[in-house]
Amino acid sequence: MRPTALLLLTLLSLAVAPPAAAQAPPEVTLEGRAVLPADTFAPGPPSGAQLPPNQAINGRTPPFPSQPVQGFSAVLRADHGSYLAMPDNGFGAKDNSADFLLRAYRIKPRFETARGGAGTIEVGDFIQLRDPDAKIGFPIVNDASGERLLTGGDFDIESLRRDRRGDLWFGDEFGPFLLHTDASGRVKEAPIALPGVKSPQNPTLAPGEQPTLPRSSGFEGTALSKSRRYLYASLEGALIGDPDQRRRYIHTFDLRAGEYTGAPRQYRMDAPGNAIGDLTAIDSDRLLLIERDNLQGPAARFKRIYEVDITEIDAEGFVSKRLVADLLQIRDPAGISLPARAGDFGLGDPFLFPFQTIESVLPIGDRRLLILNDNNYPFSAGRNPGRPDDNEAIVVHVPGLTDSE
Repeated sequence: MRPTALLLLTLLSLAVAPPAAAQAPPEVTLEGRAVLPADTFAPGPPSGAQLPPNQAINGRTPPFPSQPVQGFSAVLRADHGSYLAMPDNGFGAKDNSADFLLRAYRIKPRFETARGGAGTIEVGDFIQLRDPDAKIGFPIVNDASGERLLTGGDFDIESLRRDRRGDLWFGDEFGPFLLHTDASGRVKEAPIALPGVKSPQNPTLAPGEQPTLPRSSGFEGTALSKSRRYLYASLEGALIGDPDQRRRYIHTFDLRAGEYTGAPRQYRMDAPGNAIGDLTAIDSDRLLLIERDNLQGPAARFKRIYEVDITEIDAEGFVSKRLVADLLQIRDPAGISLPARAGDFGLGDPFLFPFQTIESVLPIGDRRLLILNDNNYPFSAGRNPGRPDDNEAIVVHVPGLTDSE
């Protein structure tokens, strides 16, 4: 997701946070950190032409010479110590990201740990989303081209999962849609809409039809069940007409039947203005969920990971949640995050992950989590004011985590 929530709403939300926000988090320790510089570009056409011309953003002036490798909103295991990391729609909106190509990059972190290490991230090849068979039933940016490469003007992809056949499933915010491709990124079927829910960017919104979901509030996280049969797809924001603005819905999509099934589960946010950052499975019943505020740097107050049990429902119909990590309270006794540059915030002991958008979490065994930020290049500057955030990948040990099966 992009930084679209109103700052005032976020601040008010913090003031009315319920007692759950006061839970004492388990002590989390930094075990590894690797950094991909903000100014990392991949081959492709120039981008950012629809951003304000000749206007510096955190010291960077668009347009850019090619495609920035930025905005990681999902991560999957690959092979040989590498991962598949997926940027979202590009520059934050449908009307400014038509030249940002939707891709997933193979990355290989070389973590700095207490025993040393480079602390760098190597970027390899990428999967390019495309629709050469015209499965998408509405106009796209590259409608007339042969390959019909997909862009941030078509979808705002925020999550990525791989099914048992190796196909890829993306959660989108504009529809919200589920987007199904083969392993190479080729679209296999029409985008799958969520019945009864449309955002203002939904291309099927009829004249005069009112959206039921605010902008940038669609599918943010999708968890794949351990059986690999179900996708649990979470809406980032509350429905416009919902009297409980702390309620978020987690919908279940049956991959075998090709349809949504059952009543959606309900998750209660700690504050109405908070956003869901990611959703991923630990085992058959438990999910990890990132819940965050919309603030960054010293202003950041809420960047947390909860363990959610979808089989435990309280008297009000909400799934249970248990705090397992506070990303603003991470121990770094070995000084892995140091040295700091002039102006850096949150390095040392304690180490903070103070980014506006944190949207990737992956259990990697032994009660450890891999976590990446979405740096919203060139907009976010949570680590150092006036300097675009790097893409950071960290490994943390979480003693209170239920380890994966």
